[in-house]
Amino acid sequence: MTEPSELFDLTARQLLAGYRAGTFSPLDATRAVLARIEAVQPRLNAYVRIDAEPALAQARAATERWRTGEPKGLLDGVPVSVKDLLLQAGGPTLRGSNTTSEHGSWREDAPAVARLREHGAVLVGKTTTPEFGWKGVTDSPRTGITRNPHDPARTAGDSSGGSAAAVAAGAAPLSLGTDGGGSIRIPASFCGVFGLKPTYGRVPLHPASAFGALSHVGPIARDAADAALLLDVISGADWRDPTALEPPAHSYAAALAEDAATGIKGLRIAYSPSFGGQVAVRPAVAAAVRAAVARLAGLGAHVEEADPDFADPVDTFHTLWSAGAARIVDRLNPQQRELLDSGLRQTAVRGARLSALELLAAQTARLELGRRMARFHQRFDVLVTPTLPITAFEAGRETPAGSALHRWTGWTPFTYPFNLTQQPAATVPVGTDADGLPIGLQLIAARHQDGVVLRAAAAFPERPSR
Repeated sequence: MTEPSELFDLTARQLLAGYRAGTFSPLDATRAVLARIEAVQPRLNAYVRIDAEPALAQARAATERWRTGEPKGLLDGVPVSVKDLLLQAGGPTLRGSNTTSEHGSWREDAPAVARLREHGAVLVGKTTTPEFGWKGVTDSPRTGITRNPHDPARTAGDSSGGSAAAVAAGAAPLSLGTDGGGSIRIPASFCGVFGLKPTYGRVPLHPASAFGALSHVGPIARDAADAALLLDVISGADWRDPTALEPPAHSYAAALAEDAATGIKGLRIAYSPSFGGQVAVRPAVAAAVRAAVARLAGLGAHVEEADPDFADPVDTFHTLWSAGAARIVDRLNPQQRELLDSGLRQTAVRGARLSALELLAAQTARLELGRRMARFHQRFDVLVTPTLPITAFEAGRETPAGSALHRWTGWTPFTYPFNLTQQPAATVPVGTDADGLPIGLQLIAARHQDGVVLRAAAAFPERPSR
């Protein structure tokens, strides 16, 4: 029998199996997760708010439903955390900013949070984010620095850093994150867990992100199967998001289980180790990813070294990203602007200077990039790259010391292109470097092929080390 103190270390699927068998209850699991949060929070700062009493009340109700054999939904009684950019009724969504007031009714759930409630998930708290999710590491004027569970002197990554650190540390098996330029994949890679940026619109978003169609909502979990389960819950239309896709025709979790027999046999995989020499990848990262790609070939995938047909689209991304930052800052008065992260202010100044023609040119370039990738996926089902060319660096910095990089995009060249193209992309842990820091491998598929990404990711079933 699993001891209550060990329950924080189980996946969502293992928790549900235990509830079903009567081995332990949602109340047992929630108490274990809350105790774990209390233990790691001083070291990691992964949470901005811990909702212990509401979570225990939700867990008691879930325990009673399981006792009577009437579970509420796919995640009944499973502890889940929510990134503090997503609205959650009952408490403020601070967005890492001193410009946000805690006062107000706070009665509305974001669509994905509403789906969690409908499926009986236990909402244990809100996780940290950089201010308005603007950069590649998780620190903010309001909540301070979020640290990496593998080495608290290192960053957890952005901007879902609190969510990734929480999952990696056992402080909730599932978390909702957002990804506007890598913000699910970056911290999941640095923290050694699984992260999925679904196809844009697969998960509805409300209110709309200031960064527009760059921003996706998705799961952070310990493996692809748990992420598929969470994606089943949060996918589908919501009237508040006119860009949301129709609900998927099939369950991602069920399809993944059905694919288990054949695995990735026959999948056409393109392996791009450095985008054709455009990216300098650290040797340890390159070696771990290459070994993982060899594993894919050994499992029956058709692997070919091939690079996508584009030059670094960083200028296009910067144009759209800085315009989003300007939109955030534009609604603030001069006193509020002085409270902002200085990097966000600088990015907003650049965005405010853009002309309509420059924005239209960036949108045109974005569409062309999407067309090129659509053509690439006529030949390949999946593109594999390193998630990041580096492992986690010093906490409290936007860029690695001594790198001469000015902005976070300088060390994330594998992630932001696929926000421009709106494709599904995931990161899976594939090893560690000499310092014990996790290394991630990125899997990208054509738009709407989220199931293909999950299928490829399931070839790496090992649980991350803690």
